[in-house]
Amino acid sequence: MGKFVFLKTSIEGVIIVEPAVYGDERGYFMETYQKEDFYAGGIKVDFVQDNQSMSSKGVLRGLHFQKKHSQSKLVRCIKGEVFDVAVDLRAGSPTFGKWEGVILSEKNRRQFFIPKDFAHGFLVLSDTAEFVYKVDDFYHPDDEGGLMWNDKDIGIRWPIPEGLEIKLSEKDKTHPPFCEF
Repeated sequence: MGKFVFLKTSIEGVIIVEPAVYGDERGYFMETYQKEDFYAGGIKVDFVQDNQSMSSKGVLRGLHFQKKHSQSKLVRCIKGEVFDVAVDLRAGSPTFGKWEGVILSEKNRRQFFIPKDFAHGFLVLSDTAEFVYKVDDFYHPDDEGGLMWNDKDIGIRWPIPEGLEIKLSEKDKTHPPFCEF
């Protein structure tokens, strides 16, 4: 068995990555990234930075993107559970404006690869979640962009449990709709 399984999604370039996990009564071990394997699996990206965040239940971060300095991302949830989303913003793409979503959790250990020119966001479903991601370009604060998380034209089916209050940053509350992109 290989160290990774690369699962294609309905959007070209967006890939779910399942690592091989080796465990026994002491715990487990897994590789989360190996350049040669990822290149062979279709993810030909040179990552330059790792980021980590912690959020509480109901926090929704997104939908974010960089305008000129677009970033490819490899994301995973190392504690808790999130619903992670990628929205295709590639001009001319047959899936422009379409989205793909996946549950990422400490239990399923899945990773989600999001290529350049996508908006990205996630919703925390557990009490807390720790989220880590690799990016292939540095963050440029003046280059930020965003889309309304609940835009009807995009139509993301967020798995919001009844009674869950969505918590947004002030910035995320003001993102424009997709039609203005």
